[in-house]
Amino acid sequence: MGRFTVRALRAVLGVVFTGTVLLQVLMVWTLVSGSDPEDGTMPLAALRVIVVLGMLAAQVALHAVWRLVAMVRRGTVFSHAAFGHVNRVIGSIVAVALLWFVVTGINAPGQREDPGVTVIMAGIGLAILGVALVVLVLRMLLDQATQLRAELDEVI
Repeated sequence: MGRFTVRALRAVLGVVFTGTVLLQVLMVWTLVSGSDPEDGTMPLAALRVIVVLGMLAAQVALHAVWRLVAMVRRGTVFSHAAFGHVNRVIGSIVAVALLWFVVTGINAPGQREDPGVTVIMAGIGLAILGVALVVLVLRMLLDQATQLRAELDEVI
């Protein structure tokens, strides 16, 4: 991985991480200060807590990707240490999917006249789980590559 690619990816990760932290601070401030303009039509406090938890899951994934990029840069990604980082990414994606399903459940009673919105939201949750499955397949490829690398090192 080239220097430009590593720097660009780290810049993007840094901006996204900073954005999630600022969003969390804003949501927590709104919850704690009591300045929530909730009118009772939607449980905004619950949704804000879910957003804070979702951003936390995203931050865990961002940190894990940051560490994986460092391993790629050093040439140590084909080691067993990488699996923990990939597992954290998978866990974070699953956590976000579960939080999305909670949001879908919270939103569903308001969609009784148009249940298509709930179906679409459930489909989005399944798509998020699909991303976790794709990363799981990539983890399996990393496992195979790590085994091949170990065998090659034995031969040499």
